[in-house]
Amino acid sequence: MSKKHLVPWAATAYFAVIFALGFALGTLRVLWGAEALGETRFVLVEIPLMLAASWAAARWLTHRYRIRQGGRALAMGMAAFGLLMVAEIALAAATGEGALAWLASLARPPALYGLLGQVGFALMPWLVVISRGPAGR
Repeated sequence: MSKKHLVPWAATAYFAVIFALGFALGTLRVLWGAEALGETRFVLVEIPLMLAASWAAARWLTHRYRIRQGGRALAMGMAAFGLLMVAEIALAAATGEGALAWLASLARPPALYGLLGQVGFALMPWLVVISRGPAGR
């Protein structure tokens, strides 16, 4: 398989790993965290955990799929972000919130903070690859 065809596989794996963790933390937030800490505080605790996991997953997957160029790493992150947005809309629809209501919620905390964390998730493969420098490519 050519290198350019590895990006979709890497993006899908990256999305799946981080989505699974986010789903677990989101479940904790809904069942316990929002009540114990408040939803905004829980999200502010959750974001660094998600970004650390994103860094680890991006390091592993860019190495595993031999993604060594910044442009390919950015494509990996953007494709994973696209999959994440589709999953978020599907979850909103499944819970009865609806896509438009979910989109409107992104303009206010804590959803806005979560969105900023998701942008960090999208950029993480690129940040990992550029942090390796020319010697790590």
